Amino acid sequence: MEIKLRPGDTLWYYSQLFMVPLNLILDSNPSVNPNKLAVSETIQIPGFESQVHQIKQGDTLWKIAGARNISIDSILLLNQQLNPNQLKIGEEILIPNRIVGRFVQGKKKYDYTSLQSDMNRLIKAFPFIKKETIGKSVLGKNLDEIRIGKGKKKVHINASFHANEWITTGILMTFLNDFLLSLTNGTTMRNVRTMPLYQGTDLSLVPMVNPDGVDLVLNGPLEKEKEKIISINEGSSDFTGWKANIRGVDLNNQFPANWEIEKERKEPKAPAPRDYPGDSPLSEPESQVMANIVEKEKFDRLVALHTQGKEFYWGYEGMEPEESRAIAEEFSRVSGYKAIQNVDSHAGYKDWFIQELRKPGFTIELGKGINPLPLSQFNEIYQETTGLFLASLYM
Repeated sequence: MEIKLRPGDTLWYYSQLFMVPLNLILDSNPSVNPNKLAVSETIQIPGFESQVHQIKQGDTLWKIAGARNISIDSILLLNQQLNPNQLKIGEEILIPNRIVGRFVQGKKKYDYTSLQSDMNRLIKAFPFIKKETIGKSVLGKNLDEIRIGKGKKKVHINASFHANEWITTGILMTFLNDFLLSLTNGTTMRNVRTMPLYQGTDLSLVPMVNPDGVDLVLNGPLEKEKEKIISINEGSSDFTGWKANIRGVDLNNQFPANWEIEKERKEPKAPAPRDYPGDSPLSEPESQVMANIVEKEKFDRLVALHTQGKEFYWGYEGMEPEESRAIAEEFSRVSGYKAIQNVDSHAGYKDWFIQELRKPGFTIELGKGINPLPLSQFNEIYQETTGLFLASLYM
């Protein structure tokens, strides 16, 4: 919510007026110098939105404020030309409204358009988070990263590496929405105070690594791509089993961690709906983007969301650090998922991350069944994994 600074006001006063932590207001206004505020300067108040109220017979600011449990001055702040003693029936004024409910409705066929819409709404409502386009997919869709928090520990979480595992994006975005609501409303998640997590962590999220593939599974191919895609899909127009990117390359078999072994033993030797590791490691723009962000940011921890199996993998060729074991034990405790140290697999994002940085990396297999998992599992998966998300920040 945008407001205009009045003479004598401070950001501390706005923190008290709206009952929003001062650090969130400061982080929502990075270009504002709190010691040199200018009258009429625009200030963003996170966790609020302005709503239009039409004055009715008998309305007073006292009645309006009381009905909404807000202060009269918060109304005056949004309506600085308003004479509170001369309200006119039919006149429209702005009312600050605290956001307490989710914007994100993750329990649906969550495609690229849904993601873009939800990210934009969250950024507007919670401007202490930032979005950056870190690359493009084969078809030119944005690969966006969300950053939240100012802490020293750098944690990265991603979703939808595989196209028919799109439910992971809705799960991750729902967690983000709930985390933001907890921060601005001063509530806990699973009895965990979230402000210390915000202050101690620099969280990076890439909610949809493979947007072209997700849209293919959910919406079908674009007309100009249709013939080629159906050919890769062995003549079928049923794309529910498609895991690869739009060029038929499995993005989670693209990383230079014994890639040659996977290339040799994977059955597809040409573009396919799943399992084809490409002609060379990092041949695809999406895998290049995900490698670049690790090389640039040197994350302390990585969590990759996949489906299915209610288990997770946390080792790679003995290169994982000792702290990975304690984190894995906590992940298992809070989620009920089985912790598996080693699995006969190479060339995955988590594998390469551990190999390159020798830091904790995890591949989480959400839910159980046949991909794509049905939306009927959404609530159960979210309940199982919320504690895991939190643990990735506090461990």
